[in-house]
Amino acid sequence: MTGPAPMPTALTELTGVRYPIVQTGMGWVAGPRLVSASARAGALGILASATMGVEQLRAAIREVKSRTDAPFGVNLRADAGDAGERVGIMIEEGVRVASFALAPSKDLIARLKDAGVVVIPSVGARRHAEKVAAWGADAVMVQGGEGGGHTGEVATTVLLPQVVDAVGIPVIAAGGFHDGRGLVAALAYGAAGIGMGTRFLLTSDSTVPGPVKEKYLAATVKDVTVTDRVDGLPHRMLRTAMVDSLERSGRAASLLRALRHASAFRRESGASWPQLVRDGLAMKHGKDLSWSQVLLAANTPMLLKASLVEGRTDIGVMASGQVAGLIEDLPSCAELVERIMDEARAALKGLPAAG
Repeated sequence: MTGPAPMPTALTELTGVRYPIVQTGMGWVAGPRLVSASARAGALGILASATMGVEQLRAAIREVKSRTDAPFGVNLRADAGDAGERVGIMIEEGVRVASFALAPSKDLIARLKDAGVVVIPSVGARRHAEKVAAWGADAVMVQGGEGGGHTGEVATTVLLPQVVDAVGIPVIAAGGFHDGRGLVAALAYGAAGIGMGTRFLLTSDSTVPGPVKEKYLAATVKDVTVTDRVDGLPHRMLRTAMVDSLERSGRAASLLRALRHASAFRRESGASWPQLVRDGLAMKHGKDLSWSQVLLAANTPMLLKASLVEGRTDIGVMASGQVAGLIEDLPSCAELVERIMDEARAALKGLPAAG
């Protein structure tokens, strides 16, 4: 492989990748093409499985493997009713890394580790990092409030050092990263690497339709907002006429829309109504969510698909980190990773010598 020299960190040693950069598992975006391109570039590509049926997941894993021999991972919903079946497929197919959007159980972590799979849950709070570390997770990705999709209120620059000081496993920083200077800053805080979603979405290897990418590129920092009217939880996305419409709509209209989208997602994923109900119960368990919020969660997959797959930004939403306001081009994954590593080394050389 050509390109910048490797940059060894605890993350690269744990996962076998060349550079301490993770392409995060974005629903409808992180499919085989983007994941394999990220992996070939030397980053850790993460395949998003929540929007796939079980057999679709197996096919997607095999497609990535047909495109590259480099390590990659799969992102799973730990609370999904078929999480155990999906873990079995990952083990059978020899996937290197299991990534989780919600904390996996202690038993699920143990099953993966026994099979030699590296377990990296994503968290948004120190206490969650401490919990999964105590359960045996190999590393943790911590996302600050700048990150796209479901997000918290604490900025990465505050949350990251909190988590680094609290756990004894490698920490990957996410939320607000798009260049080599950010990588150096994360390493200075004690992280083992960075995770990026929006920056990888805005590459030529991403399957997001071109006109949609242009809307991201045209966005300023102030065009990225947080709303809870999509699924009842804080969700960072581009401010659009559709978002304005969702925020103006009443509860009855929101619930009817959610039911309609739940039906569409059931057909798309192959899930049964009982399975969707079980997943809703799992989502509600341990969280202060009303049943209307659980039903609203059905909005997310189909509203994202409308924009990110079908190009219908008039009826869909666009999850986005705040860094969308700083991104101006669409490099390939290989060009992006090489640029970040060159920028990182230049930033390191530019630092004053320790006296």
